[in-house]
This record gives sequence, structure tokens and C-alpha cells, in this order.
Amino acid sequence: MHKKFVGMILLVLVLSLAGCGGGNMTRSFMREGTSLAYIQTIAVLPFESLGGSGARRIREFTMTQVLATGLFDVVDKARVDSTLRDEAIDPGTPLDAITLRRMGQRLGIQAFILGSVTEGSESRGNAVFSEITLTLRLIDSETGLLLWQASGRGSGYSLADRLFGLAPKDSFQVSMDLLKTLLATIR
Repeated sequence: MHKKFVGMILLVLVLSLAGCGGGNMTRSFMREGTSLAYIQTIAVLPFESLGGSGARRIREFTMTQVLATGLFDVVDKARVDSTLRDEAIDPGTPLDAITLRRMGQRLGIQAFILGSVTEGSESRGNAVFSEITLTLRLIDSETGLLLWQASGRGSGYSLADRLFGLAPKDSFQVSMDLLKTLLATIR
């Protein structure tokens, strides 16, 4: 009886530790009293890279995930980039309310998603794990008002994976999991 009790305690300890040290950590903000029902179509602007080279890739993933979840329709990236060039706006340049309004009217959208991303890796022992930190913002195209913002960190590291000899999540899996988690806070 005593051995079974000790075995169950060890199992509980291992399972509780398995949840530590990996996964997503997120925070989000939704403007109080704001309904997003009026937003039908958005544009995803180029993301700011704060480290790593994944900003363009994460922008693409964001567009795909927004469409896949049915949150909003998304204007084609080529049209958005063309409008930025026509407006002589360099990617990463802060946009004022007047520019946002003009671009919103030109693209026929109600809001923009902007983002910043840091992508890297971490070594633990002989394994390397992808890590991504991402912030997404939804900005009203007419007023320039921040409607929603979410930030999070995703990691390919999992103690459970290490304990059972499973491969860590790659940067694609980490990115998609983090995007799903962040975008789920819009509702």
C-alpha cells in the first residue's frame, strides 16, 4: 500500500512539472465598451522585427490564421504593400491617424493589424528550442484608436517532451500555437 501511495505522489509530481517550462504565456487588452462587430475587413501591415528574421513569415501566418478563424476578411498583402509604397511609407515607420484613415479608405478596410516579433532559440543541455515573442495590435482605421492588443511568448520547450524523449516543437509549430492563443483573445 505504501509503495502505491509513493508511486502516485511521484506520478502527480512528474505530471505537474510537465506543464512547467514551456508553452505560451500571454496577456491581452480589449478596449472596454468596444464592439468589433463593425469590422469586416482588415489589412495586416508589415511586422517590426525586434530580433531574428521571422517578421515577414509571422505576418503571413497571421493573415492565414485570421482567415482560418473567420475573425475578419483580409486584404491581399500585395495590395497593402503597394499602398504603402504609393504613400511613400517605409515598413516600420509609425503611422499617424490621418495616414491610417487615408490608407483605410483606399484599401476599403475598417482596421489594421500591426505587430512586432522577436524570434530566437534557447539551448538546454544538448537540445535547442525555438522561442518567439509576439505582440499584435488591432487599430481602427478611421480614428487610429487601439482596439485590442495581445502579447505572448511561445516556446518549443516542454518538460514532458524532454522526459519522454519527444522532439521539441519547431518554429512553425510554436508560431502557429502562439498566434492561435493571441487571436483567441479578440472574441
